Amino acid sequence: MTEKKKKKFYTVWQIDTTGAKGPHQKQLDGISNASVKYFIDKDIEEIKAIVRKDLGGQMDNVGLDEDWTVTLELFPEVNIHLVYTYYGDEFGDVEAEFRFVFSGERAYWTPGEELASYIGIIFDFFERRFKNREPYQKSYEKKTESMKKILTQRKKPFELLTEEDKEDLAAFIGANVSISAHTWKFKKEIFPEIFIELNYDKIQKKLDISYSGKNLEKIESTHIELIGSFLINQIVRYITMGNQEKELPDICYMMFSRLLSKEKDWTYRKLEGLEY
Repeated sequence: MTEKKKKKFYTVWQIDTTGAKGPHQKQLDGISNASVKYFIDKDIEEIKAIVRKDLGGQMDNVGLDEDWTVTLELFPEVNIHLVYTYYGDEFGDVEAEFRFVFSGERAYWTPGEELASYIGIIFDFFERRFKNREPYQKSYEKKTESMKKILTQRKKPFELLTEEDKEDLAAFIGANVSISAHTWKFKKEIFPEIFIELNYDKIQKKLDISYSGKNLEKIESTHIELIGSFLINQIVRYITMGNQEKELPDICYMMFSRLLSKEKDWTYRKLEGLEY
């Protein structure tokens, strides 16, 4: 009998290559410290219902001596695990904690900033559902200045897409991808009945984004916009990996983690100072 392959987990500081005191690890530690109190006495069935119905994830056990784990798929082969352990009085002041690990063949491609930000969105979702509180911001039709810059800044790589990319790209991002005349359309369900829609016009060379779904108003508009930027980044990652023989714009190499950049021996580039 073939031995079952043990799942490989990454931490955010491994992905960042910063060590355990890196900024995104500190951000995640802060999320655990601030949010774990809401889970200690919470009915596990209520947590399961939110995970299944609102987040589209699953409750499981990943073998890290935890009480339970919430597993979410950000993109195919990019899995996020919220690992909960209750200690009681065993460790003094630490009654319980969350640890955060990541799995999948492409988990370590994603920068720690995106992973930590996504986890922050998940815990905001949990807290609001526990408190039966509506999102504060629901400006789904309005683009922030940050999103306007992202749409301009990241549109250039989309010129490289061809019809042959359609199926592979759909599988890579976990979305419906269609081509109509000169327009590429991407529609991804990020949570149950909450969709992000991207359109790229190859003639006008314009990238645009919108949101839809009957559960749209369960999420902050600033949060779905942030996840929308992650979707754009993931598409750029696909384009980058499939066009290594070409001279690519710098933005392509800014979408990856430090760990992947080191593995590929790429010069690590930051977004700071990039002109739009």
